[in-house]
This record gives sequence, structure tokens and C-alpha cells, in this order.
Amino acid sequence: MPALADHRRETRDALTQRLSDEFTTFPRDAVHRCVADVQACMAHLGLEATPARVERMAREQLTGILKSEPPSGRVPAAGPDG
Repeated sequence: MPALADHRRETRDALTQRLSDEFTTFPRDAVHRCVADVQACMAHLGLEATPARVERMAREQLTGILKSEPPSGRVPAAGPDG
């Protein structure tokens, strides 16, 4: 019987794959961090981090990031020369 941590890792990997397929503009490791962060936040708040809840919250996070970009695209940060 796999350990609970292994089960969570498998679930996180499956969610990451599904969301990576949906949000192709993000690197897979960024999606993986988002999923892991959502799981950690839910656990910290004492909420049950079911796969459906984690997926829904991570999708909301990724959608919010996409929608926050201006139509003209992101402006590169100014370097030390201004």
C-alpha cells in the first residue's frame, strides 16, 4: 500500500499534467508549483485538499494570471539603466 505522501504526489502530478495541457502558455514547473502551493495553502487553512478542490483553485489562480496581462503584453522590467 503506497504511503499517503506518494498518493499526494501522484495526485499532484496528475493535476499538473491536466492543467499543463490546458494552460500551455505556462511552463510545466510553474503549473506544478501552483498546484503544490494550492495544496499547501488549503492544508494550512485546515481545509480538505481534495483533488477536485485543488484543481479548481489552481485553475482559478492560473486563469487570474493570464487575465492580468495587458492586451499589449507584459512590459519588461526596467534594468538599472532605467
